[in-house]
Amino acid sequence: MQQFDLIIVGGGLAGASLAVALRDARLRIALVESHPPVRPDGWDARIYAVSPANAEFLQGIGAWRHLDAQRIAPIAGMQVFGDNGGKLAFSAFETGVPELGWIVESSLMACELWESAKRQGNLTLFCPALPASLEFRHDAAVLHLDDGTLLSARLLVGADGRDSWVRDAAGLEAFNTPYGEKGLVANFATEKTHRNQAFQWFRPDGVLAYLPLPGNRISIVWSTPDDHADELCALPAAQLCDRVAEAGGHTLGGLELLTAPAAFPLRLMRVPQTVAPRLALVGDAAHGIHPLSGHGINLGFQDAQVLAGLLASVPAWRDIGDIGLLRRYQRARREETVLMQSATDGLRRLFRGDTPGLAPLRNFGLNLTNGLPFIKNALVRYALGAL
Repeated sequence: MQQFDLIIVGGGLAGASLAVALRDARLRIALVESHPPVRPDGWDARIYAVSPANAEFLQGIGAWRHLDAQRIAPIAGMQVFGDNGGKLAFSAFETGVPELGWIVESSLMACELWESAKRQGNLTLFCPALPASLEFRHDAAVLHLDDGTLLSARLLVGADGRDSWVRDAAGLEAFNTPYGEKGLVANFATEKTHRNQAFQWFRPDGVLAYLPLPGNRISIVWSTPDDHADELCALPAAQLCDRVAEAGGHTLGGLELLTAPAAFPLRLMRVPQTVAPRLALVGDAAHGIHPLSGHGINLGFQDAQVLAGLLASVPAWRDIGDIGLLRRYQRARREETVLMQSATDGLRRLFRGDTPGLAPLRNFGLNLTNGLPFIKNALVRYALGAL
C-alpha cells in the first residue's frame, strides 16, 4: 500500500492543472493516467477558447508562459448571427480589455501541464495505469490499479472525463440529456484574414463557429444533428470546404482543409452531488455543457483553481477528505456551473425552436442587445471575470 494525501485519477487538462496548482502544497500527490498526452502532426483539431481568468490561472501555476505563442490566437472580437437577420458583435477594444480570450490547442496545454507535473517534487505519476476498484474507508480512499498496485489517500479526485469511472465507482449519479447532435471539428486555411475575429452562426441546421488560429487559419465547431454531422464527415475534402464556407456566408472566402473532420456526440450532463466523503469531482466528470459557448474547459480550470486553493489553505491537522470541507468546494462551484449550463441549454433551445413567430423575437433580442453598449459590455465583463 502506497500512502498519499491526494490521489487524482485523470491527467487531462483539469486533473493535471489541479496537480500542478498544488506544486507548493504540503501534500503528497499521486496522479493516475492511462496514457500521456501527445502532440499531433500539424494543428490539433481539438481547441479551446480560454478566458482571461483562466489564462491568469495557468500563468499563476507556471504553464501559460511556456506555451508556444506562435500557436495561440487572441480573440479581438466576436460576431454572432441569428437565423433571421439578428446580429450581436463583441469587441475587446470597446469593452476596454486587451482581448476577449485566446484560442489554444488542447494538446498544447496538455503537454505543457504534463511536463510540469513530471518535474514536480511532491507528485508521483502512475502512467500508464488504469483503476480497477475503489474502496472508501472511514480514514482513507483506497484505489486498486489494474497492475495490482494499491494506493491510499485521504482524498481522491475524479478528473477522468464525462464517462467518469470514478464517479460510477463511487455511486454518484449523473443525469444525461442527449441532444441528438454531434460537434463536428476541423481546421481550415482561409482565403481572407480573420483579423482575430471569432464568428458564430445560429442556423436551422445547428450552430457553426469559426474560431481564429494564428495566420490565415481557423478551427470550426459545427453543432448539428447526428445525421447531418455524419454526412459532413463523409464528404470529400473539397466538398466539405465548400459546405463550411457556404454555411459561414463566405465570410473568410474559400477554405482549404488542414485536419480531417471528427465528430463527437453532445449531451447535457448534470451531477447533483460532486463531492462525497473522501471524494471530489472536477472538470467533465462533474458537469457537461453544450459547446456553443466554448466555455467547457474554463469550468474545468476553475474547478481545479478553487479546489487547489481550498486544499492548499487548510491547516496541516485538517483532514482534506472531510465532507464538510469538500462541501465548501461544491458550493463554490455550483452557481457558476448551473448558470453556464442553463444559459447554453437555453440558447440552444431558443434557436432550435420552431414555434411560429419565435424567430423574429429571438433575432430582435440579439439586435436590441447589440444596440445597448452598456448592457452588452456588462455581459462581456461578467463572462471575462466569472470565467
